[in-house]
Amino acid sequence: MRKTLLFLLLGLATAVLFSSCESIKRFMDRDLEEEDYSMGELYVDEYVNEVPYVPTPSDEARRTGNVNALGIEREPGDNEELYNAIEKWMGTPYRYGGTDKNGVDCSAFVGHIYREVYGIDLHRVSNDMQQDVTLISKSELQEGDIVFFTNSKGRVSHVGIYLKNGLFAHSSTSRGVIISRLDDNHWRKHFYKGGRR
Repeated sequence: MRKTLLFLLLGLATAVLFSSCESIKRFMDRDLEEEDYSMGELYVDEYVNEVPYVPTPSDEARRTGNVNALGIEREPGDNEELYNAIEKWMGTPYRYGGTDKNGVDCSAFVGHIYREVYGIDLHRVSNDMQQDVTLISKSELQEGDIVFFTNSKGRVSHVGIYLKNGLFAHSSTSRGVIISRLDDNHWRKHFYKGGRR
């Protein structure tokens, strides 16, 4: 009787352990799928080996100091607070799931800037950030709008902050926080929508 009870308990414990492990595995797989992030997808879809855009203000702008914190020529109405906030993050390395200056992913970077500059909390995941904004076309983009990019499955998997003149700031998988151009081959192909609060 004791042996039978012991075998039953051992069998039950084994079943619970394996079902728990399977449940945890399913949860993790779903979570990774939700984030559109697996090691394979990172390199196929998310990893973009790009050269950062280096602003080239005119000689006149440089001479008169009419250049903002990011090295971009100032124009009337520019949001200096936005440029200054982004400048503090420039060069921060990319880290998936990272939320600080030791390493930050794209959505955490956008979230930090929006909280600091606009006092707005956004969803943590790039795909979910669409719920926080009104979607707009590329031609409607204005300084401070969020720019959304899709992966090869058509799902939003990357975000940045539009600046002006086709430039946006984001945390790039290959370079960390940089400025890029929307007309870059990769970003032009994967651009989805802008988003405005």
